[in-house]
Amino acid sequence: MQTAVKAIIEDVYARNPHEPEFLQAVQEVAEVIIPYMNEHPEYLKANLFERLVEPERMIVFRVPWVDDAGNFRINRGYRVQMNSAIGPYKGGLRFHPSVNPSILKFLAFEQVLKNSLTMLPMGGGKGGSDFDPKGKSDQEVMRFCQSFMTELHRHIGAETDVPAGDIGVGSREVGFLFGQYKRLANEFSGVITGKGFAYGGSLIRPEATGYGLLFFVEEMLKEKGDSLMGKVITVSGSGNVAQHAIEKAIQMGGKPVTASDSSGMIYDPNGIDLEKLAYIKELKNTRRGRISEYAEKYQVEYHPGKKPWHIPCDIALPCATQNELDEEDARVLIENGCMLVAEGANMPTTPEAVRRFQNLHITYAPGKASNAGGVATSGLEMTQNALHASWTAEKVESELKQIMQSIHSQCKQYGQNYNYIDYVKGANLAGFIRVAEAMLAEGHV
Repeated sequence: MQTAVKAIIEDVYARNPHEPEFLQAVQEVAEVIIPYMNEHPEYLKANLFERLVEPERMIVFRVPWVDDAGNFRINRGYRVQMNSAIGPYKGGLRFHPSVNPSILKFLAFEQVLKNSLTMLPMGGGKGGSDFDPKGKSDQEVMRFCQSFMTELHRHIGAETDVPAGDIGVGSREVGFLFGQYKRLANEFSGVITGKGFAYGGSLIRPEATGYGLLFFVEEMLKEKGDSLMGKVITVSGSGNVAQHAIEKAIQMGGKPVTASDSSGMIYDPNGIDLEKLAYIKELKNTRRGRISEYAEKYQVEYHPGKKPWHIPCDIALPCATQNELDEEDARVLIENGCMLVAEGANMPTTPEAVRRFQNLHITYAPGKASNAGGVATSGLEMTQNALHASWTAEKVESELKQIMQSIHSQCKQYGQNYNYIDYVKGANLAGFIRVAEAMLAEGHV
């Protein structure tokens, strides 16, 4: 069994030698999927795993734009269209200096399985650019987005590929991208999700990833006969996902005590309440300031260059970026009494940290399950666009909660191991089987 995993992984490594993030994601999935495929010769015969890890299409293009000083600037744009077996490619756009083919292929690969878990008709893709919107004026961001979409628009469509936002692509950027698509394609369609409510967006979409994370955590705790009430929660990040994870945690009776950004983290032992959260939202979404300003305003601890994992907690929610929680962080969390870890970001926990959690049966959920709320609500936005309808916030949130409960049920079904649920195994198997069955049914595509 291990020989089969090794042989397939070695082939993937040989074909993608300079893509560490992508190889990390493939390794984690392969360790679950290949043994399962050995029991299903029809999957092995069709080389399904090898096909799954190869993008159906990868588009790379230059993005020329002009800054406010009149200088011509060049960035690189990407779209990885990974798998369309169960629906149009679906996945966000990331604008960040770290964007490269390895990161986007890892994100697209994860997206395929994540989207499958939602049970909505969505394939997987991801895209973006090494453009950094930080420090840029609204006019510079608009010019960049218009140039980016001028090329991308020929490769996407409401029934082909439906992008959304991600790191560096918020409501401002989505608006500029959608406006340029509409101008070029001469149509108003659901080609992008995460739109503003005024022009076809869904209520609850901005909140969806953070809310969905807490709905999933709620289900994990129910399995243990427990609830969020009174739990001390450490959260990394202070962007969209972190903000709304904190918000829903407060609403459910939890006590979030941290937030962070690339400069450092704050620790508020009294807990972040809704008033303090409103300040974080204004700080990050409007003024685009540093989280250290929260510490100055509320006279709490600020730890420059630190992550929040040394703070004692019951629940840890990594909501920032990939590989932000390593083995040493995991050791400290466990020693300090952490009982549950659920990912709000994509692959924020290193493989060594995951193994440490699993070896000690610390309840741990991978992002492809626990942070699927964002893309699930994007799928609901696609449905509303197709129907030319707009649902109430209550309906969208109810649908989102049901989807997260369904994902948890799938993880439990495929990950049950005596009195312990292996959420990594459950999420990977449940996501894979649906895609695999579709690929088999569709033939050699």
